[in-house]
Amino acid sequence: MTKFIKLIPKTIMVLLVASLLVGGATSCKSKKKLAKEKAAAEYAMKVDNAKKDLTAIINGSTDWTSDQMADRIAKIKDYNIQDEEVKGLIKQAEAKVEDVRAAEMRKAEEERLRREEEARIRAKQSEFAVIDNQFEAVANANGVDNANNQIQMALQYFETPDIPVLIIISQNGGFNDYDRPTTITKFLNYLKDKKVYKYRVESAKKNGMGKITELELITK
Repeated sequence: MTKFIKLIPKTIMVLLVASLLVGGATSCKSKKKLAKEKAAAEYAMKVDNAKKDLTAIINGSTDWTSDQMADRIAKIKDYNIQDEEVKGLIKQAEAKVEDVRAAEMRKAEEERLRREEEARIRAKQSEFAVIDNQFEAVANANGVDNANNQIQMALQYFETPDIPVLIIISQNGGFNDYDRPTTITKFLNYLKDKKVYKYRVESAKKNGMGKITELELITK
């Protein structure tokens, strides 16, 4: 093989070496071009995806929470995209996140207040359940004698047979409108006659012995 190479004219040898060098250079340039094209394609895809996600955030067409939106915006900003449209969309999306966060906070506060009110009502219903049940017993009594017995049982919870009973007929702005005042004895006889109890205890004042001194009812 060495002898064969020695037999090749110098001109041909030079041409072969030059060809190999040119081929290597061409291959290197081709790889750089492909790498550049790949990088450009990846960048273009990032820009396109960024625009789509930012637009979705602005339009409220995602199911992301405010934190998820903020994370996505931060990631897009990390791309350092030099595109004026993307920059504008980022600002709009950040403003949208603030609006969503404010709405989430309002909703959370409303939910907290709702749970507190439900807990308050349950506690109140539990506190006055005995009185409500006794009034139901008077209204649903089977016969006059049974009703009178239920009335006497109910009166045991009150300081006197004449303690005032206030019936709320409407509530507005923290103020109550009341029906004409009555007494516990008159109210219990009313239940006996009407045979229906359509109220619930709203509040009750008690003396030191735990006897009710004033009762406030509200229509169910």
